[in-house]
This record gives sequence, C-alpha cells and structure tokens, in this order.
Amino acid sequence: MNKPLRKASVFSLLLVLALLIWVTHVQLARGDSLRDNTHNARVAISEYAGPLGDIMAGGKPVTGSATTHGNLKYKRTYTDGELWAPVTGYASQSYGSTQLEALERQVLAGSDSRLKNPLEAVTRERSKPGDVITTINPAVQKAAYEGLGNKTGAAVAIDPTTGAVLGLASTPSYDPGTFAGTSKADQKAWVALQKDEKQPMLNRALRQTYPPGSTFKVLVAAAALENGLYSSVDEPTKSPDPYRLPGTVTDMHNENRSAPCENATIRTALQYSCNTVFAKMAVDLGQTKVAAQAEKLGFDDSKLDIPVRAAKSVYPSGMDDSQTALSGMGQFDVTATPLQMAMVSSAIANDGKLMTPYEVDRTTDGSASALDRTRAKTYSQAMSRHTASELQSAMRTVVDQGTGTNAKIPGVTVGGKTGTAQHGENNSANPYAWFISYADAGGGHKVAVAVVVEDSDAARADISGGGLAGPIAKSMMKAALADTGS
Repeated sequence: MNKPLRKASVFSLLLVLALLIWVTHVQLARGDSLRDNTHNARVAISEYAGPLGDIMAGGKPVTGSATTHGNLKYKRTYTDGELWAPVTGYASQSYGSTQLEALERQVLAGSDSRLKNPLEAVTRERSKPGDVITTINPAVQKAAYEGLGNKTGAAVAIDPTTGAVLGLASTPSYDPGTFAGTSKADQKAWVALQKDEKQPMLNRALRQTYPPGSTFKVLVAAAALENGLYSSVDEPTKSPDPYRLPGTVTDMHNENRSAPCENATIRTALQYSCNTVFAKMAVDLGQTKVAAQAEKLGFDDSKLDIPVRAAKSVYPSGMDDSQTALSGMGQFDVTATPLQMAMVSSAIANDGKLMTPYEVDRTTDGSASALDRTRAKTYSQAMSRHTASELQSAMRTVVDQGTGTNAKIPGVTVGGKTGTAQHGENNSANPYAWFISYADAGGGHKVAVAVVVEDSDAARADISGGGLAGPIAKSMMKAALADTGS
C-alpha cells in the first residue's frame, strides 16, 4: 500500500472510531435526556401511541383517553374537567402537561421502569400504563366547587390526622379537554384561556397567596400561649381600645366599636375578632416569636410539595413595631395560600401535630398492585396539646356565639375563625373573605378547611368571611363527614 493511501485509510479508520465513540456517548450518556426532551417529537408520539393511565378519585377515573388521527393516536379526555382541573392539571399534545399529569407522567404514560416486565425492559417497549389514586373525596370536591360557584376564590379540605387532601378547588376554572389535542379548536381554546383576565388556569388553592386577615389571629394566639404570654384563652389580656400603633400617632380601632375588646380574653377577642388585642399581642411577643410559630405551621417553606409545589406563604421580617402590630391581624406583608391556612386549622384540630399534606394516595400498575404509596408523616409539632385544646375551645365559641355561626353543623363539634382581609392601595379594592375551620364528628372523624373568596357579586358592605366563605366551608365539612352519619 502506498503512503498516501495508507494515510487515507488510517484517517478513515479514525473517523469511524470517533463516530462509534460519539454514538455510544449519545446512547449511554445522553440517551435519557434526549429521550425526555420536550422538543423530541418521538416523545409525544410514544406517549400518545396508546391510552394513558388514569387519575382516580373516589375509586373512579376523572380522566380518560380518546382516539385521534395522525401520529398521535390518542389524546387525553376529562370528566367534569372544570371540577377536577385544580387536581389533575392538564395533558396537551400541543402545550405539554402540568400538576399531576406532569409529575406522574412516567406512570401514566407507561414509561416508568417499575411497570416493565423483563422482556419490556430489554426491548424498551411501552408497558401497560399505571394509574394515580388521589386522596380527593369527590363529594368534598363537588361541595367546594359548587359552593364557590361564580365567585373567584379557592377552598381546601384536609384530614388532620393524616394530612390527606380531601378537596382542592379553584374558581374560575377551565376544562383541560378543550385544548388536549392539536386541532385549530384546541389552539383557539388555549389562546382564549391565556387572554382571560380572570386567570382560570391559576390554581388559587396552591399557587396564589393572599393576606390572611383575621384568620391569622389564631396563629398569633397560639404563639402567645406557647410562649407563656397568657396561660389560657380565658385569661384577660392587656389590651387598650383603641390601641396606639407604636411610634405613630395613629389609633387602631375595631370594626365593631361596641365590641368588648378592651383587655378581652383570647376567647372573646376571637369571638369578636378584636384587631386591637392581636395587634398588641404581636408587639408584646415580638416578630421573632410570631415568626417561629408561623414557620412551625408551614410559613416561609418554599419547598412544600403535595406533590404539586405550593407557593411560599410569608411572615415578613425586618418590621418595626407598628408593622408587627399590623401583622398580628394578618395584614401588612403577611401572605398565605388557602392550603397554608388549612394547615393552620389542621394542626389545631389534630391536637397540635401538623401532618404533611398530600394529594396522591398511591400509584398502581393499572391493577391492584401499588408501585408506591404515600405514608402519612409529621410536618411538625406545631404547638402543645394544651395550646391546641385551648384554641379548639375558643374557635368553637366563634361558631357557637360569634362571627362564624353560618358554619354550625347539628351534632358535630365545629370551630372556626372568620377573616376579612384588606387589599388594594389604601384598601380601595373589595376585601377578601376568609373562613378557616375544623369539624369533629367523634371517633377520629375530623376535617379541617380553609376557604377564601377573592371576588364575588356581593356589595362591599356585605362581604364577610362568615357570610361568604362560612357556608362553603360548612358544606365541605358535611360532605367529608357524611360517612359518619353526621
């Protein structure tokens, strides 16, 4: 072989060797990332080559699959899509997926390695898809959704003993099935949703934060009892009425000027929702102690996954005393999701122990065999049993004799706290109406609820937590406890 030909042969061999090395690298080192890349059309073709697994609630699927035309043979369908969208999220051939549809995608699409038999593991063939079994109680979900109706708002119900989320509603909502495919109608539906000023695709239960208003007062009361500022909810506080905000010439008054708020007990202050009592209480405690109590209940946690991640609820830092006073009544820069306030109520109902909330009970292989199961776990010992018992009693007074009477359920122990949170520049916008509560039917049957109504057709003077949010919470609690005969 002459010298030029030998050089060409060696060069060609090196090119072939380099190509083999690159192909091996792509297949082994980058195979998974390329296969899972959302821009890889083969991913969508594979996912929609057969029916997807289902998301289940109450033993029945709330999702399905239907045949289509083209490379994507099946598309996602939804039963009562607007009802379930805050739980399921969406799965769209054009726009990807969110929430459980995204987080449990491998199970639902049959690509999870745990679904494969030995032959499928070798051939990498699509396995029979699995299902996602949620903790949601359909009756509670329906009560929340119908109760909110045409109002803008959200509602969450939790089993305090386990942390299982029983209801998760957000309104206005949307039907994920309207843009699940690739047609012009699907595209039109998607564009309309993106332009909708009411933001129907925003999951207000998990992803929207609001000033919690007077519902935050139960947390301040917990901090006062936990830190020994007061020994019981029936001990008189040191609370002037009106209360001069520290470092200012501004006097804080109560909504009800005739309410017995001067030196009121915590029980009376919650019953009449005395701003002056809890503003001064927060100052007496100091923001550090209030913040510590808030953190035990889930505030300032940026990694709260249920498994969908919730927005961080915030108790602010760096406040002066007058700002700390305003924080004591759930104003200034305090913000909370409806999930967060349901967690507050849940900890009180569960004798001080806060369980980590979750909305997926288990995933299965499409039959009865579980791939994994969520185990109930403690988030924190948020307060002592004594403090929780005191607050349970005071919250019962709110429902029995105070601003929360709309939440009464015959034969069931119910405690609650109303809230009307100011927002907008100089309180120019309609206030948010809040209600947090718990119900105990005995025998370990409990439920904790939080409801916020962001906007409604009620006149400003008629907006109140007890009037707007209380009846919704009541219907959710009744639905949750229905199997106990309550």
